[in-house]
Amino acid sequence: MFTGLYGVAFAMAQQGDKSAQGAGGSLGMFIPLILMFVIFYFLLIRPNQKREKERQKMITNLAKGDKVITSGGIYGLIAELKPEENKVILKISDNTKVEFAKNAITAKVD
Repeated sequence: MFTGLYGVAFAMAQQGDKSAQGAGGSLGMFIPLILMFVIFYFLLIRPNQKREKERQKMITNLAKGDKVITSGGIYGLIAELKPEENKVILKISDNTKVEFAKNAITAKVD
């Protein structure tokens, strides 16, 4: 198709342009991945960490007499705390007390 010295020079120039585009193209390939990770972090990871931090603060501030709900859906009143064993005793009816791990408490109920 190309003949002579001009054709060889033109073909080499086009080949050089492709290699320069390849280097920029690989960087351009990572930008969407980085952008997706940033969006993923702010929409999923960060709010979940914040929610878990608030839950841990609530668990450390539990006191006798607080109304709570467990992860199993049981509502009860804290009758006793056992901080050394990381347990809590809930009064769920007049004559019924049940022992739970502190981490089983999901929320305080007003």
